[in-house]
Amino acid sequence: MAATPSQLEFLSFTLRSEEYGVDIQKVQELRGYDAVTRIANSPAFLMGVVNLRGIIVPIVDMRIKLNLGTPTYDQFTVVIILNVGARLMGMVVDSVSDVITLIPEQVKPAPQLGAALDTDYLVGMGTLNDRIVLLVDIEQLMSTSEMGLVEQIAA
Repeated sequence: MAATPSQLEFLSFTLRSEEYGVDIQKVQELRGYDAVTRIANSPAFLMGVVNLRGIIVPIVDMRIKLNLGTPTYDQFTVVIILNVGARLMGMVVDSVSDVITLIPEQVKPAPQLGAALDTDYLVGMGTLNDRIVLLVDIEQLMSTSEMGLVEQIAA
């Protein structure tokens, strides 16, 4: 069932025990985690690059990017291929849950936690029954100064 203009659709995914959501319109495809080509001297969160049907796509592990501990790679690990700006990027997550549809009233503003914690990449908090889904502005997250390295590599 397609969302009406007043509804928002997000692909929900997990990082550790938290549930996140990304605008479904940014998602190109889902893939299992495969070996990547490492790039020397790249930041730890940049796993490397893969050749996706002739396009070189940087792969970022969000668990490392968001300081969520040492990631594990298993049969549930998923790479979400995203359209970010004019580029394709891969985002490694623990698992993908489902597509959730929210109405604007279900999206609460992200809390302002001060300079100690950068939450600028959060669009808000989606509330769905008893679930709270952290809604990510993937363009904001991927355009931070450190992620600018990814843009240079992908160029």
